[in-house]
Amino acid sequence: MRLAVLISSVRMDFAACLTAALMFVCDVAARRPGTVAVSPGHCAGLPRLPNERLYLLP
Repeated sequence: MRLAVLISSVRMDFAACLTAALMFVCDVAARRPGTVAVSPGHCAGLPRLPNERLYLLP
């Protein structure tokens, strides 16, 4: 999945698996609603979500 994160007018794009993307959105939306968008777009060449594996742990 493609994640677009907007913080203080700085946009960062990352690639992440679906589960990590959904957990990341839930975590961020609790503190900063509207700062993350998820789309099934082209992810080639994008960096992986930093610490992505932490969003996969229970």
